[in-house]
Amino acid sequence: MKEDFLHYQAQTSPHPLALEVSHARGSYIYDTGGKAYLDFIAGVSANTLGHSHPKVVNAVKAQAETYMHVMVYGEFIQQPAVELTKLLAAHLPAPLETTYLVNSGTEAIEGALKLAKKVTGRSGIIAAKDAYHGNTQGSMSIMGREERRQAFRPLIPGSSFIRFNREEDLEKITQKTAAVVLETIQGGAGFILPENDYLRKVRKRCDETGALLILDEIQPGFGRTGKLFGFEHFGIVPDILVMGKGMGGGMPVGAFSASTSMMNALKDRPKLGHVTTFGGNPVIASACLATLREVTGTTLMKDSLEKEKLFRELLVHPRIKAIRGKGLMLAIMTEDAALASHVILRSLEEGLLLFWLLFEPGAVRITPPLTISEEEIRKGCAIILKILDQWHD
Repeated sequence: MKEDFLHYQAQTSPHPLALEVSHARGSYIYDTGGKAYLDFIAGVSANTLGHSHPKVVNAVKAQAETYMHVMVYGEFIQQPAVELTKLLAAHLPAPLETTYLVNSGTEAIEGALKLAKKVTGRSGIIAAKDAYHGNTQGSMSIMGREERRQAFRPLIPGSSFIRFNREEDLEKITQKTAAVVLETIQGGAGFILPENDYLRKVRKRCDETGALLILDEIQPGFGRTGKLFGFEHFGIVPDILVMGKGMGGGMPVGAFSASTSMMNALKDRPKLGHVTTFGGNPVIASACLATLREVTGTTLMKDSLEKEKLFRELLVHPRIKAIRGKGLMLAIMTEDAALASHVILRSLEEGLLLFWLLFEPGAVRITPPLTISEEEIRKGCAIILKILDQWHD
């Protein structure tokens, strides 16, 4: 199967991990040889409730037996999508009350950019250096790493960049700016938190210039940081909220939320200002609804902060320079890329799944399911510490 995988399925890198998956349950993935792997990746922050969570599986099965795709987004009234968007509104601060359901995080970014241009009548977009918002042309246009963009130019014009957490750059936001797009917590850059009321200062500058604030919560969202969305820690509300990954419980999805009056801009002049065939798919919406109910109806969000404390207590080692992030969105900062890669690859051999971050070569991703147990955390951390102990320069 590995040969077929490498030949017939398009690859994203020269060296995929190439784990042959048999099945997955809870915090574990099992390969075709029967070996169990404790999952500290969660599908890159996507499997909020772990693998094959019974409530998500049952919701998917029940909806698939009722009806699956029946019509393009927005034409028919389908109960799962209506209930999902209504429940989201109940858990979001005003004025974020209307949600557009799409197929992925990067499509949600595209929709948010279009909405901002339509509402403001402006074309300038400001993003952060070292930002990652997806890999389609619009999302890549606001990717803050030129070496990742160069091969695909020309991209969408009108994009410029500021430095995250650098207040002096905010003067670049002007009356020509349609939107400022930021990750609430920078992901690919190394799980960097906003500091010194940075997001409040961005919010203030956007209000002064009439620019919209778009926050990308594709990774922090759905409880990973101890709140349903990361921005809730920082005392501000975006004009447009983008989500994806963890909202689907393992199913592919994205969404963006805004005020009803703002979102109405996409339905006229022209009609179909944003349209998608499979957005709001009833099976996927059912998975999202089950996930949202479980995250908001249990102690999982609060528990993620206690689990963060446990990780920080256990992962103390001379070769760990720092642990960045919040909740269960954490990154071990090692001495260099060689050590980070060694930890990730040796952990795979030891039955623990870790992964890299996009732009920070010395980082090791720790984003387990919110459902991970204390025992599983201790088991995984013991493997990491053992590998660090055995490392020789």
